[in-house]
Amino acid sequence: MQILGYLLAFVAVIGIIVTVHEFGHCWVAKKLGVKVLRFSIGLGKPVWSRRVGETEYVLASIPLGGYVKMLDEREDKVAEHEKHRAFNLQPVGTRFAIVSAGPLFNFIFAVFAYWLTFVVGVEGTRPTVGEVSPQSIAWQAEIRADDTFVSVEGVPVHTWQQTAIQLLNGALESGQVRAGLQSQESGTKAVTLDLNDTRQLLSEGNLLESLGIPPGRYAFEPVFGKLTPGVAKTAGIQEGDRVIRLDGEPVESWEHLVQYIQERPGVPVSVVVERDHRPLEFELIPDADRRDGQTIGRVGAYPFVDQVLLEQQRVVVRYNPLDAVPRSLVKTWEVSILTLKLLWELVKGEASLKNISGPVTIAEYAGLSAAIGFSAFVGALAIISISIGILNLLPIPLLDGGHLFYYLIEILKGSAVSEQTQVMGQRLGIMMLAGLMGLAFYNDIYRLLQ
Repeated sequence: MQILGYLLAFVAVIGIIVTVHEFGHCWVAKKLGVKVLRFSIGLGKPVWSRRVGETEYVLASIPLGGYVKMLDEREDKVAEHEKHRAFNLQPVGTRFAIVSAGPLFNFIFAVFAYWLTFVVGVEGTRPTVGEVSPQSIAWQAEIRADDTFVSVEGVPVHTWQQTAIQLLNGALESGQVRAGLQSQESGTKAVTLDLNDTRQLLSEGNLLESLGIPPGRYAFEPVFGKLTPGVAKTAGIQEGDRVIRLDGEPVESWEHLVQYIQERPGVPVSVVVERDHRPLEFELIPDADRRDGQTIGRVGAYPFVDQVLLEQQRVVVRYNPLDAVPRSLVKTWEVSILTLKLLWELVKGEASLKNISGPVTIAEYAGLSAAIGFSAFVGALAIISISIGILNLLPIPLLDGGHLFYYLIEILKGSAVSEQTQVMGQRLGIMMLAGLMGLAFYNDIYRLLQ
């Protein structure tokens, strides 16, 4: 069921992003007088089609792209009375506007998506630091456990996502990143992180892990919560019982309790709990359960969750509709610039090629964001829309950016790029895109195997 959910989320994300992109081409083409013959979402054989006026709208069988087919002499014979509506016979400025409209609409959609998330509310986790790795970049900057980020390079941050983006942006800007934190011991404090080693920061893995900053997690105390029919409930354990000792040894956390039980399938375990300020002793014999090729012990219990403490870690960032407009514009700009910087680091070899993702990772990302909630899913749409917009603007033949590059040459030299040059460019573009897709699929498969 989880895989099906990921697939459905992936199809929804790609469908929305492709529709936005192709609608940009279609809408501007029609506004500028070019005849649009077909608007297709998906590739391959049509599974649904409907003609509205002179345009056929199609849903195709392969949900991995789309296209807008316009009247064009290079594809079919054009009647004399319709030549003024053929795409290839338009002035270079008109062609430039039509081709650039696709990526432009991706950015416009991202602005709208971010505006919507800001109005509805973006849920995140308070940027409180967990146990800092000794001798890490964070440790050397004197960041310690339970410190909470409040600003990075003067920009206020409220969630871990905001903090990570600002840290990465600062690393790519100057390398020396100033941050403000709230410390339980010393109040507010200012630190400087040395992030000059971009190769280390942009290697495979999580940025915060590279810095030695694990996000603080809710600490489950060794208290029984919900009990399912099983060993613990049958023995008389009740919700709210606090575990004091296991086989005479003190218990520090719920994780300690789980590990101890899992390591002893079928082995009697003496459990001392505190109930109403009185110690009670039980003997539990964990059931044997097979998981991932191993046999582990289970007693049928979940940890107790303190909702008050959990809510203290939760943050909702929300703005009124007017304040959300400039913030959504700024957010789209920041993510776009950061994406371009990361692409440049990839070109320079400072970032790991393993960071390039394909459809499998996008499907997982879409599925997880959809499971989290509406704002997370719309935020994922914004990020993917920006990525698609930037990718299509790269000067690679076959992509919009390749056509725009040809048009710029045409503007400068006063005549169109030769057909032979365009054919060679198409072959080069196919090779480049095939290589990029192959790398993305390889990374996806590698992550699955890991």
